Amino acid sequence: MDEEPTSTPAPGGDGPPDRRAPRSGRPWRGESRSRGPWRGESRSGGPWHGGRPRWARGDSGGGLPWRSTLLVTVLVLVGSGFAGRGQPDRVALDVLGRVLLVLAAAPLLLRHRHPVPVVLGVSAVTLAYLAAGYPYGPVFVPVAVACFAAVVHGHRRAAWWALGLLWAGHLLLAHWLYRHLPPPADVAAPWGQELPVAAFVVAILAASELARVRREQWARERAERAAAERRRADEERLRIARELHDVLAHSLSVINVQAGVGLALLDSDPDQARTALTTIKSASKEALGEVRQVLDTLRTPGDAPRAPAPVLDRLPELVDQAAAAGLTVRTEIRGRRRRLPPGTELAAFRIVQEALTNVVRHSGSRTATVVLDYGSDVLDLRIDDEGPATGGDAGGSGNGLAGMRERAAALGGTIEAGTRPDGGFRVRAHLPVRSEESP
Repeated sequence: MDEEPTSTPAPGGDGPPDRRAPRSGRPWRGESRSRGPWRGESRSGGPWHGGRPRWARGDSGGGLPWRSTLLVTVLVLVGSGFAGRGQPDRVALDVLGRVLLVLAAAPLLLRHRHPVPVVLGVSAVTLAYLAAGYPYGPVFVPVAVACFAAVVHGHRRAAWWALGLLWAGHLLLAHWLYRHLPPPADVAAPWGQELPVAAFVVAILAASELARVRREQWARERAERAAAERRRADEERLRIARELHDVLAHSLSVINVQAGVGLALLDSDPDQARTALTTIKSASKEALGEVRQVLDTLRTPGDAPRAPAPVLDRLPELVDQAAAAGLTVRTEIRGRRRRLPPGTELAAFRIVQEALTNVVRHSGSRTATVVLDYGSDVLDLRIDDEGPATGGDAGGSGNGLAGMRERAAALGGTIEAGTRPDGGFRVRAHLPVRSEESP
């Protein structure tokens, strides 16, 4: 029975306990043991995802950022107290002033869930704090944090409006309404102090925009990596499907033909039936070996296969197997025969194998011709039979010919398959030979 999960603190502190962590520390079902309980996150990464902080992921999580909010609140309260000592012309920080400071920082708890109301509310409370004549200082820190969160979450216009209204309100208070507001006998603020205020506003907006751009860039990179992983998985799935189809279709075709021969001659010609059974044993053994090789690559990804991949040097084996199935194959080599890159050798071998299998299964002809034409940078294959077709689609729309086209396309080549004017069938493959391909 599976053990019940227990609540463990989420790393980073800005969220609720993570209820997914198992008691025994075992990885989750379907999850690699090298990965932590957070999806796509290494054990050494903590609350960071691929080296990126939580805000950059756009993941507000299920809890509230209470630790960072508490830190900002303490900073504002303590910092404003120290700042007030150097501003004797402002109103001394009293209970109302401290309440306003707390009210300016407390909404930051909801900055990820409701960024627009938070940035507008924090700006309004900060403006009320300044209108009450309390000292300047870290009271602008909550505004900066709220604007940063709003921009990062995509609410740029709300952040700009909040900062613009706060600055406009500050101008009214400092240069026109100061006579009617505390402290008593206050004077107009010098216009020169607006330069640092403007620089502060621009710095907040610039930092927020930079964070937003980086977040969007990271999101695109994550999407591209996910798409690339899906592409690689699809390509590997198709490769395995092609290998299994080519191995099983060819071997089972030989076995089917020889089983029919054995059954037909079991009583009249036992020696010939025994030969058919021997061919069946040999073909099934070879097929099992190649299937086991494909399955081994699935069980231990990344390991080298135990047996070498099929190459054109094994073409005589295909001829012998076809002969055992009652098909006479004539081979012709043109150009200077040489060893090609492994990918080209495997594709050429499988194309010839599948073409001969189709002759055995779908052609009334008992002869076939295989031509290998070695060019300087290309290998041309041609497989002909005299026909006629005994069934199926003469145009070649089955899985076997689709696999041939995929193999050729993977090398930048082409496949042409179709009936000949005299009623036979022809498969032509054009495979570029890439000299840079390593064995």
